[in-house]
Amino acid sequence: MPKMKKLLLATFAVSFALAGQALAHAHLKTSAPAADGTVKQAPTELDLTFTESLNLKFSGVTVTGADKKAVKTGTSSLMDADKTLMVPVSDKLAPGKYTVDWHVLSTDGHKTNGTYTFTVAP
Repeated sequence: MPKMKKLLLATFAVSFALAGQALAHAHLKTSAPAADGTVKQAPTELDLTFTESLNLKFSGVTVTGADKKAVKTGTSSLMDADKTLMVPVSDKLAPGKYTVDWHVLSTDGHKTNGTYTFTVAP
């Protein structure tokens, strides 16, 4: 087998292996309130649905308002085959823009994190 063909096959195999690992991470699939969305009523909970099952002990959310002050949240729980992280919102959210910072550990041991915003309309 020519060297170039061997090199191409090896490159393909490595690329395929790395792509498979990247797909194994828990990525945010949907959120309620929706990312970059606007709601008329302040939510009483946040529901973040991921592509993989989560480990609750090492997963969490921080919510901050436009003033950069943390919003008080309750104890998180898992739903939907451990793929949805439900976070109760203890504080009454005033109209404005809110930032959700999340971090999760999937049950296969991969960590992911991210940020999104939503707005509560006046």
